[in-house]
Amino acid sequence: MSTQTDAEVAIRAAEAGAAVVRAKYGVPLARYDKSPTDFATEADLEAERAILDVLRTARPGDAVIGEEYGADGRAARTWLVDPLCGTLNFAAETPLFSVNVALQGPGVAAVAQPLTGEVFWTDGTTAAVRRDGADSPATPSATSLLVDVDVDDPPGSDLLGARILTDPTLLATFGLRVSSTTLALAWVAVGRRAGYITNGSLVDSVHFTAGIQLCQAAGCVVTDFRGQPVHTGPGLVVAADTATHDRLLEVVSRCLR
Repeated sequence: MSTQTDAEVAIRAAEAGAAVVRAKYGVPLARYDKSPTDFATEADLEAERAILDVLRTARPGDAVIGEEYGADGRAARTWLVDPLCGTLNFAAETPLFSVNVALQGPGVAAVAQPLTGEVFWTDGTTAAVRRDGADSPATPSATSLLVDVDVDDPPGSDLLGARILTDPTLLATFGLRVSSTTLALAWVAVGRRAGYITNGSLVDSVHFTAGIQLCQAAGCVVTDFRGQPVHTGPGLVVAADTATHDRLLEVVSRCLR
């Protein structure tokens, strides 16, 4: 096993994936359909391979679950990898997407924003953003009053995200955004968003685990839709502070059917 810390391995892996994504941004790529509204590109596949190379070299005894290639081995420790969160944005040359790497359990995670060169990371205790090799503390703040709402509701959820977006109380208090990528979770951790709301079961999700662990380490308020610890029940409400979280939770409770 490498002498690097788990956090440094996560950062290196996310940076390796981000380098691939950055190089392929704006380039015509083959697409591989997953459903009528979802697909992967060669950038997704190549980025995941680059991440796997880093993890296999640094932590050969660990298992990996990736968005594109699935589970690789069984072990006491498992890495969760989403090589390109926001593929539809990426394919449409909309610069909102991320590369997510998380170690299941200990809270270690890295979220890379390929086009800015930033990596938001946590060792499970502290959280920071790395720019040009220098780290700055991740500091949540609600001053932007911007809240990201995920409208990709799971089947049977009765369009909860759409109802939240049109809630008059929320509209009167916050500026609402739909970024369609879990990069928005990293933005909550560093104060670029006041909050984030999404529906569904997110346990061990390759999409959400890195962002959740980052927000927890940064000191955000992170719960399910009922204000209980995340993964206790459905949904996710993340906020920069308690007051913002209380307002978001009130709206979610009113919109639930």
